[in-house]
Amino acid sequence: MGLLTWVVSLPFAPVRGVIWVSELIQDEVEQQLHDPKNLRRELEEIDRAVATGELSPDEAEQVQQEVLDRMTGPEKGVATDRKE
Repeated sequence: MGLLTWVVSLPFAPVRGVIWVSELIQDEVEQQLHDPKNLRRELEEIDRAVATGELSPDEAEQVQQEVLDRMTGPEKGVATDRKE
């Protein structure tokens, strides 16, 4: 039965490969998104943009809040109660 299953499922191998690669990419993006070094760098960039006048204090506050929400928000696989 194993050989027959392998032969029948062989045409789906490229699809399984694409799904596997997609999952790897998604995991990497999520790791980068929640990496403390990247979050700190983003906050420093916001401070620099305010100091140079590229961002107003109100805009900076909004962007900082988005970064902090990512920092303290739920991790992968955790359900949220947010109502939008």
